[in-house]
Amino acid sequence: MTRVYCFVTFIVCLLSFAQAQQQVMFTQYMFNGLVLNPAYAGSHESISVTALSRIQWVGVEGAPNTQTLSIHSPVPGKNIGLGAFFVRDNIGVTTQNNFFLSYAYRIQMNRGILSFGLQGGFSDTQVSYDELGLSDANLTGTEGSFKPNFGAGLYYRTDRFYAGASVPYILRNGSENEANSLPTDIETEQIQHYYFTSGAVFDLSPLVKLKPSILVKAVSGAPLEFDFNANILLDEKLWFGVSYRSFDSIDLLLELQLNEQFRLGYAYDITTSNLRKVNSGSHEIMLNYRFVFSKSKIVTPRYF
Repeated sequence: MTRVYCFVTFIVCLLSFAQAQQQVMFTQYMFNGLVLNPAYAGSHESISVTALSRIQWVGVEGAPNTQTLSIHSPVPGKNIGLGAFFVRDNIGVTTQNNFFLSYAYRIQMNRGILSFGLQGGFSDTQVSYDELGLSDANLTGTEGSFKPNFGAGLYYRTDRFYAGASVPYILRNGSENEANSLPTDIETEQIQHYYFTSGAVFDLSPLVKLKPSILVKAVSGAPLEFDFNANILLDEKLWFGVSYRSFDSIDLLLELQLNEQFRLGYAYDITTSNLRKVNSGSHEIMLNYRFVFSKSKIVTPRYF
């Protein structure tokens, strides 16, 4: 019974952690904005596709493992941006798949563009108790839930500055004891996350630029979380920088602008919490490609 109780406690913790991480956090958030804010759609002024994979807390069995794929583009001749993204987040025996469509209405202002964004989609969560390998009849099979939701956001940008605010999940839809195979009373629900992001680019010399940025996350019942980031850009080709994530990690970033269309990024997180004793950090790799269908079209540099 002691062993079963330990596994039950482990599952409950995983479910609670999965709920806390419904909106996954990325170190390279400044280049993966659609996942956090639907108003980001169309901001690259071309069809832009981003794939990102994150392996968190290497060495910890059941630690989060996340993949995302997003695509967005402005609509030619319209003040509209459209996008879609898919996120797969695996934590222990819990797997959550999210799929959302995004719409942004863009208003041209004197110095920049202000976008109002909406998104709609669903989250599908599966808990596979069979992976625990226990003989307890209460901890077998697979439990699942399907939850539609929608979100909203604002995003303002110029060539050298951006600021955004968003609530990716607005509905707090949940149910008591949803994972009813567990011999315990728990409540799972989608918790509202509030995000604020901002950043700017400054010239240090003709070949060197500095880009500081910040991300603030607010979740009910938890302290505010901050990401402070500073990147250096060399000759419009090489980014390197460092971030600090409150209560969690110090992060190293490297990005290569391989050509006008293709960008490759890598981040390594050094854990600063008590988990540093049992893991060797987190790895994150990102690929971004911007489609250009006309040879005469010039792809302007995107700093955000």
